[in-house]
Amino acid sequence: VLLLEQGYEVVGATMKIWDEARERGTAPPGGCCSLAAVEDALAVCDRLGIPYHLLEYQGLFRAEVVEPFCREYRLGRTPNPCVECNTRLKFHHLVGEADRLGCAWLATGHYARVEAGHGGEGPVLRRGMDRRKDQSYFLYGATRPVLERLLLPLGDRTKAEVRDLARRMGLPVASKPESQEICFVPDRDYAALLRRRFPDAFTAGEVVDLQGRVLGTHPGYMHFTVGQRRGLGVAAGRPLYVVAVDPGANRVVVGPREALRSRGARVEPVHWISGRPPLDDRGLFAQIRYRHAPVPVRIRMRGRGLTALFAEAQEGVAPGQSLVIYRGDTVLGGGPIREALPAEDFGGTTTAYGSQDRPNGTINDED
Repeated sequence: VLLLEQGYEVVGATMKIWDEARERGTAPPGGCCSLAAVEDALAVCDRLGIPYHLLEYQGLFRAEVVEPFCREYRLGRTPNPCVECNTRLKFHHLVGEADRLGCAWLATGHYARVEAGHGGEGPVLRRGMDRRKDQSYFLYGATRPVLERLLLPLGDRTKAEVRDLARRMGLPVASKPESQEICFVPDRDYAALLRRRFPDAFTAGEVVDLQGRVLGTHPGYMHFTVGQRRGLGVAAGRPLYVVAVDPGANRVVVGPREALRSRGARVEPVHWISGRPPLDDRGLFAQIRYRHAPVPVRIRMRGRGLTALFAEAQEGVAPGQSLVIYRGDTVLGGGPIREALPAEDFGGTTTAYGSQDRPNGTINDED
């Protein structure tokens, strides 16, 4: 609707990326990749009088998103498939589809913004105006050439405003519930997906504390992720959390909440939207997962990766999740966390910031 009002010639498209019925022998759910979602998209395009294409990306999605996700879980990590879907499918294959259709622009419904940079540096990616729905974290895999043709028409609107616009236009999805699940893991049943691929990996192992004392057993380490509290199957005098997953020893390591705190992380590989790291690391913020409050950070480049030192210790720095670097509300880049690092890994540094170094007012209070 917004693009049509701005005078664009619009073509609608849905990436068909997952067939739940074929994967599990069950009826497809109502999530973002379901038959119901395709029908909704078709109904919107019909209402607006624009052409519609259903793109068969199931093979690409399985090879470039689902299988890497499963392999990362087997390595004891907690991957973020939404980052890979945006980077590999939308910003590569879907851009290629736009070329084949003769479309100059690619538009998505992400809550983020593309704006002109300063001093002729090219377009930059910024947070969405609706900070509660901001999705810029998932888009750090974009490149400058992609940003030059990317339109994000919802970026300067709130979710409530978008729903109101949809109602006024009579769109059939105006009151559609939001999907909170990973599209190929309905009901967040990761174990069922992983068991189908790695049945041999679901063997009982030990649950141990930080000193290596055995507290109990687990039915398979892929049931657990860093920061998890529920379902540990051990009794203790205080709450325990998953601190680490050790696939090699088939062990799950648990400890008190304070054991989840880390002063840094090793990230590799790192992708910079501009193609190069920032010249100055002052005024940078790191976000270690979606909806995480950004924390001031200093970075040290190391080959294809970086080491990040947080101004304050952070909980639940999970290998596999993405660490995204911001300056103010601008996304500079990011990459997967390989390791959470305690303070001593930085030469004993415990006060990385003096008062003159702390960024001031560059992040909205809602963050």
